Amino acid sequence: MSAAAERLRAEFGPIDVLIANAGIGATTHAQELRADEVAEVININLLGAVNSAVAVVPEMVARGSGQLVAISSLAAYRGLPKSSAYCASKAALSAFFESLRLDLRATGVDVTIIHPGFIKTPLTAGRHAKMPYLMELEDATRKIVRAIEARKKSYAFPWQLASIVRLGLLLPIPLYDRIALRNSFRE
Repeated sequence: MSAAAERLRAEFGPIDVLIANAGIGATTHAQELRADEVAEVININLLGAVNSAVAVVPEMVARGSGQLVAISSLAAYRGLPKSSAYCASKAALSAFFESLRLDLRATGVDVTIIHPGFIKTPLTAGRHAKMPYLMELEDATRKIVRAIEARKKSYAFPWQLASIVRLGLLLPIPLYDRIALRNSFRE
């Protein structure tokens, strides 16, 4: 990533905005987990973003401007059935970029963490599980761009699903477990 960032700088000049957007996920029940599958999800969803940030932060700080954007997920807030690797990778991604935001507070480098819900993409195409408040890609893209332009620290959408997910943080664990198990979003 450092070499790629250098090539971009050489050809186009300073990197003003980094959008770390990677997301793969396996639909795997805990009894069928494979360490290599979990590692692949974490390597792509988390470490790919980490490597990207590491490649641009020093130059942004030296320049005193820039913006890091992490595309996380509403799945970062709580564990979901058959989604352990995905939820863990997105929770770690959110925490990593939140820590960067705190560290970079007085440097001129802003950090935005985006937590989208379900979006119609090739990743969701053909899925038969419930995907509440499924958004068209164009609508989701507009929301993400507006949040980036406004330099929001965090942005979760669609608001209906984001509200439900945040409410889940307040529920007692036995109640959350009962609700989560009845409403799996994985096949």
